[in-house]
Amino acid sequence: MCTKVPMDFLGLFDPANSDEVVDRSGTADQLPPEPQVGNVEYKLKLVNPSKQRFEHLVTQMKWRLREGQGEAIYEIGVEDSGVLTGLSEQEMTASLQTLRQMAFKLGATTTVLRERTVDNDNGYRISEVLVRKVPDDQHNIEVRVAVLGSADAGKSTLLGVLTQGQLDNGRGRARLNMFRHLHEVQSGRTSSISHEILGFGSQGQIINYSELMTAEEICENSTKLITFIDLAGHRKYLRTTVLGLTGYSPHYIMLVVSGSAGIVGMTREHLTLAIALDVPFFITVTKIDLAPPADTLIAIEKVLKAAGCRKVPLIVQNDDDVITAGSNQLASNVVPIFCVSSVTGEGLELITKFLHVLPPGVGVKEKERLEQEPCEFQIDETFRVPEVGTVVGGLLTRGVVTEGTQLVIGPMNDGSFMPVKVQSIHRNKAPCRMVRASQSASLCLDQTVPGLRTGMVLQSLDCSPAGCLFFQATVCVLFHATTIYAGFQTTVHIGNIRQTAVIEGIMACGGIHTNDRASVLFRFVRHPECVRVGMRLLFREGCTKGIGKITQVFPMQK
Repeated sequence: MCTKVPMDFLGLFDPANSDEVVDRSGTADQLPPEPQVGNVEYKLKLVNPSKQRFEHLVTQMKWRLREGQGEAIYEIGVEDSGVLTGLSEQEMTASLQTLRQMAFKLGATTTVLRERTVDNDNGYRISEVLVRKVPDDQHNIEVRVAVLGSADAGKSTLLGVLTQGQLDNGRGRARLNMFRHLHEVQSGRTSSISHEILGFGSQGQIINYSELMTAEEICENSTKLITFIDLAGHRKYLRTTVLGLTGYSPHYIMLVVSGSAGIVGMTREHLTLAIALDVPFFITVTKIDLAPPADTLIAIEKVLKAAGCRKVPLIVQNDDDVITAGSNQLASNVVPIFCVSSVTGEGLELITKFLHVLPPGVGVKEKERLEQEPCEFQIDETFRVPEVGTVVGGLLTRGVVTEGTQLVIGPMNDGSFMPVKVQSIHRNKAPCRMVRASQSASLCLDQTVPGLRTGMVLQSLDCSPAGCLFFQATVCVLFHATTIYAGFQTTVHIGNIRQTAVIEGIMACGGIHTNDRASVLFRFVRHPECVRVGMRLLFREGCTKGIGKITQVFPMQK
C-alpha cells in the first residue's frame, strides 16, 4: 500500500528538497513573507478590533476574495514577515470568532483547514483558515478537471466512486453510471466525452449522488462544484480525447495511472498533451489494493524529472501534504501524487480534500475581461431533442449569453453565418437563465440549422464573423521522424475545431524537423472554420506532434 513505501524512497519526493515548493504546513520556523497580491493573508491576532479596524479588515478580506475568485487563505498567528509566533487558546478562539464575523458580513463562510502547535511549553498555535464566498452572480465556484489515462487505468471507476459515493465491487460496477453508450458498457472502455459533477458544501462536506440528489440539487446545495470531464484512454479514441482537452479548456488535468500496469505508452502521450497545452496536472495511482505502488511511483518520478518535464513530484500522504499541494498547484511546478483504491476506499479522503481546496483556475480580472467581450460559444456537441428542437452543447469562451439572446451560427460551407435565437439554457443538467465566460452549457436554438456540426461557433451579431480556409501560425514541432515539407497533411486541433489541414508553405525554410520553429501556412481540407489570431493550435499525425499559435487569418470573400 502507499503508506508502506520505504522512507529512503520518500526522500526523493521531499518538497523541502526543492526551492520551488512553497510549504505552508507550519513545520518550518517561518513562512515566506506575506504576498502583496494573491489570496493569502497573514494575521497575528484579531482580538476585539475597533469598529474602524473591523471595517478595514472586512475591506481587506473582500479584496483577498476577489484575488482568489471567491476563495482566500488566512494564516492566523503569523506575522507579516512570515514568523510563526502563535496564539494562546483564548486569543486563537477570539481571533477565529472575529474572522467568522468578518466573513459573515460579506456573506462568506470559514473552514479551519489545519492547526499547528508552535510552542509546546505555552500551548501557542497557528491556524490556517479557508474563507469562501460564492460570487453574487454565480450559484457556486466551478472548477473543470479533465481526467486522462490509459485504457483500463480505472478513470471511470474512480469518477463513479467519487460522484456516486459508493465503492466499487472490483468488477466495474462503479463505472456503469459514467458510460453513455451500450458498447461502452459492453467493452468497459470510454469512447466519448462525459461530464460528472462533485459538490462541496460551505464547511467542506461532500455533496454527491449518494444522498439520492439530482444534479440540480447538487448544484443548488454546493458552494464549490468540480466538473469532471471523463476522456477516453484507448489510442483509437485519441482524437476525441484531444478534442475534449482543447474544446473544454479544463482548469486542471487528473492523470490516472494504474498501480498494477504502471506507466504505459498512452500515459506518456497524455502527459505530453498536458505539458504541451500548459495545463496544471496532478497524478492519481489507482488499484493499490492489487499491487504495492512503489515501482510505479519510481517510474513516475523518473518521467516527471526528465528533460522536457522538469516537475517536482510530491506524494500526498496526510492533510498537510494536501494543503501544500493545493497551494502550489497554480504557483509552481509541483505535481501532487495520490495513491487510491476504488475498492477499499484507501486514499479517497485525501483526494476529495485536495479537490475541496483546489484553487479556481481563472483569475477574477481575466474572467471580468472575458465577460466584457462579444460572446463566442464553441459547439462541441449537437442534439435533436423531440418536441424541443436543436440543442448545442459546448463552452462559452467570451461574453455572456441569456435567454432570448440573438446570435449568429456558422461558418457554413460557403463561409457565411446564420442568425439564430437562444430559447433556453441548461447547465449541469439544470435549467438556468444565464451562462458566463469560461462556463460550459447547453443551448436550445429557435430553428433548425442546415449542416449543423461540431466545430461551429455561436457569435455576437456585432462581431461580423467570417469563415476561413487559410491561416498562418507559428509552430514548434515536438516530434517528427524525418522532415515536414509543404504538402504534409495533419489533423489540426484549435479549440473545438478538429479537421485535416494541409501545409501549403513553410516560411524562410524548405522543411522543419523535431524542435524546429517556423511560420507555416495551413489550409483546411473539408470546410471553412472560424479562427482568430492568438488561438492555440495543436497538430498531430501518427507519432508527429506540434504546437503553435495563430498569427494571421485569411477570411473567405463574401
